Amino acid sequence: MATRVRDVTCELFEAILFDNDGTLIDSREAVVRSWLAWAADHGVPAESLIGFHGVPTSGIIAAVAPHLDPVTATADIDRRELADLEGIVALPGATEAVAAVGWRGAIVTSASRELMEVRLAAAGFTAPAVLVTADDISRGKPDPEPYLVAADRLGADPRRCLVVEDAPAGLRAGRAAGAATVAVVTTSSAEELAPLADLVVPDLSGLSFRLGDDGVRVSHVAPAQ
Repeated sequence: MATRVRDVTCELFEAILFDNDGTLIDSREAVVRSWLAWAADHGVPAESLIGFHGVPTSGIIAAVAPHLDPVTATADIDRRELADLEGIVALPGATEAVAAVGWRGAIVTSASRELMEVRLAAAGFTAPAVLVTADDISRGKPDPEPYLVAADRLGADPRRCLVVEDAPAGLRAGRAAGAATVAVVTTSSAEELAPLADLVVPDLSGLSFRLGDDGVRVSHVAPAQ
């Protein structure tokens, strides 16, 4: 995909659409523990799980274990992940960002609604009203459907939305929806994310979101000295 650059600090956005895991919350250790345990129990090579961050569970299972019943396997993974909330915390600047955009914000996740809710609670988050999960869509990231659904629920033009992501699959979904994209370098390298993002920042503490009557503006935050 060719690089496309929009200056997100010069645009007025109708909505800000946040990914959850890896963007708002750090759930990496719990995710790794759950998936490695599942892989070991089913004879799936651990190395086959590399590169799927941001992809729905059903998509990962179809790719790495097509011989397993997808419904049963998904339920097994969900059970493991719901039981492991140890170490889940909010990432820097995340709670402030979600609070700042108010009703113009949504969370768009590849996880189930139940898993998203327990992880947000574990991280001390107050969730926005609009939440789009794997339960709400038929095609997950990198398909644009999750972000198109979120924009529609907020009454926003997806081309005037900003998608905030940490994974290539999510950035591709945002771009396919027509949105501007910001990448946070929390789970992937800047080099991997840059071709898919209009702006790359270490985490959300590097950005300020200002809600006005006509939309949301985004600006850089100078690093603390």
